[in-house]
Amino acid sequence: MSLGMWRILAVFALFFVLFFFIIIRLFYWQIIAGDSLRVQAAAQYYLEFTLPATRGSILASDESPLAMNSVSHLVYAQPKDIKDVNIFVKLIAPIVSLDETTLKNELSDSGRLWVPLAHKIDGQKYDTLSTLKLPGLGFENETKRYYPEASMAAHLLGFVGSDQNGNDKGYFGLEGYYDRELKGVDGRIQVEKDIRGAPIVIGEAKRIEPELGRSLVLWLDRTIQNIVEKRLLEGIGKYGAKEGSVVVMDPKTGGILAMASYPSYDPGSYAGFDKSVYKNPIDASSYEPGSTFKTIVMSAGLNEKIITPDTKMEETGPVQVGEYTIRTWNNQYHGMQTMTEVLEHSSNVGMVFVEKQLGKDKLLQYIKNFGFGQSTNVDLEEETSPELRPDKDWHDIDLATVSFGQGIAVTPLQMVRAVAAIANDGILLEPHVVKAIRDARGKTVEIKPKKVGQVISRETADIMTEMMINAVDKGEAQWAKPKGYRIAGKTGTAQIPVSGHYDDKKTITSFIGFAPADNPRFAMLVTFREPSTSQWGSETAAPLFFTIARDIFLYYGLPPQ
Repeated sequence: MSLGMWRILAVFALFFVLFFFIIIRLFYWQIIAGDSLRVQAAAQYYLEFTLPATRGSILASDESPLAMNSVSHLVYAQPKDIKDVNIFVKLIAPIVSLDETTLKNELSDSGRLWVPLAHKIDGQKYDTLSTLKLPGLGFENETKRYYPEASMAAHLLGFVGSDQNGNDKGYFGLEGYYDRELKGVDGRIQVEKDIRGAPIVIGEAKRIEPELGRSLVLWLDRTIQNIVEKRLLEGIGKYGAKEGSVVVMDPKTGGILAMASYPSYDPGSYAGFDKSVYKNPIDASSYEPGSTFKTIVMSAGLNEKIITPDTKMEETGPVQVGEYTIRTWNNQYHGMQTMTEVLEHSSNVGMVFVEKQLGKDKLLQYIKNFGFGQSTNVDLEEETSPELRPDKDWHDIDLATVSFGQGIAVTPLQMVRAVAAIANDGILLEPHVVKAIRDARGKTVEIKPKKVGQVISRETADIMTEMMINAVDKGEAQWAKPKGYRIAGKTGTAQIPVSGHYDDKKTITSFIGFAPADNPRFAMLVTFREPSTSQWGSETAAPLFFTIARDIFLYYGLPPQ
């Protein structure tokens, strides 16, 4: 190729590169940075003032409001209309809690057309200000978050606070997770300004109204939520527990029907409570599930067909795992027993037998398949998920203890979802609090139940259900069960790890189950931390579970069978 041709190609390549660069820059200016550049351009010609949007409501399943808005006002001053700045400042500053000197300087600035004085003023302050009828004093409608049910479902709802710029922002729960949908789009007032930045009094003023935020319609049943909160508070007092929680889920949809924890707070006055109570323990705190976890390991063994309900093992005493000794919870041994009886007696020794039959790989795979070690993707802001240790770090003793729910950390939400899969023919669902999102025009988008996977077969789920019914009817908590109902469940008692060892006097007690067993309407988990009257789940969490279940049966109109 000649030298001339090389030069032509080089020039062509140079023009091509320059043209490509120009296209990239135009794309950046018009598409990527378009909005910010338009704002900067407008800022050269306009003064802009924000009109806060009204936040969307949060509604229970019957559409009664759980979070709504009360009327309040944004108070502002228009310096050009103030006749006497000194009198204005003397009257206004004490009411809106502003420093007189600072306010006077702001109102005396010739470049200020509009000065915000206070947000969310209502009640007596608003009445006092409005009756002054001062020239230059103005009001814009503004809303304040209001929770008509006070502290009900506080952990699930979250609250509305302020961001670093003083604007409303949702924190925790639904208010935090759905903040973008709830907050709407702020409006604005634009006033033309001159080259010095001063407002042009006779210039054009443009008002863009704010856009109402979207509203949330929940799966939460207000009656069941009231039942749960009332009974939980009674249980905390009766059993002398430091903390407690209850979560109720529809196993066929994954919808959260109720969720409550104690201690709690009032989202309408959250600042008066210790920050440690803001997080929801049900999805943001972990615990060792104890014997409730036996339902998961037993399901795995049944699904792999390495055991049946009638498979027998001999329980003559403690079992040795390396240098460790595994005992039953009450140091009683029942000789030859079936797997159904292992669950009925809540035998740790029997569960080690099941774990040995499963083997490490299958056991760990089922634990993961049931959703442990990963987030549930529930629509609440603060969810956390305890990590599972790497597969290579599971030793024989770890596998043995996990078979009866020690040495593994889970959240209450992970646990109730896993057992709800047994109630749902072996199908694991994603839990959700919100059923539908509705915009200001009334258009509703429903959030459909989401299937995660088939963790056990329907046949296995049916077998496991019958074994759990037997554990309720013949187990340690049978005395508290409502007569005439088929309830599938399991007690749990886990010692609390403290400084590298387990404290044999401090426990987390629990009961998990679903009912009616033949056509489950709800799955529920009850937990207590450090109950003082008894350290056993059968004597604390189980009675509360059955009390709540009895109330729900009555509410649903489900007669004894």
